[in-house]
Amino acid sequence: MICERDSEDISEDIQVTVKLFAIFQEVFATDEMQMHLKSGTSVSEVFDRLVSQHRNLEQWRSLTRYAINLNFAEPHTILNHGDEVALIPPVSGG
Repeated sequence: MICERDSEDISEDIQVTVKLFAIFQEVFATDEMQMHLKSGTSVSEVFDRLVSQHRNLEQWRSLTRYAINLNFAEPHTILNHGDEVALIPPVSGG
């Protein structure tokens, strides 16, 4: 498990668990990480933070769905302390 903390942000006051699948899992070499965020952060801002670390993920923005606590969520949904966030890119298989 990886813990991500932005050293510039000393006012962070929530922690969420981020579940990663497919391309996100490959890029970060983990299936889960903890993020410390400011209160009022939206689920799409989690994606923004990941893209800031790996710019090549930007191409997946319009294709990625979000879930909070096992329920699909809109990108503007505000996160709460303890939420489980899933980034769900398109997957293929057969």
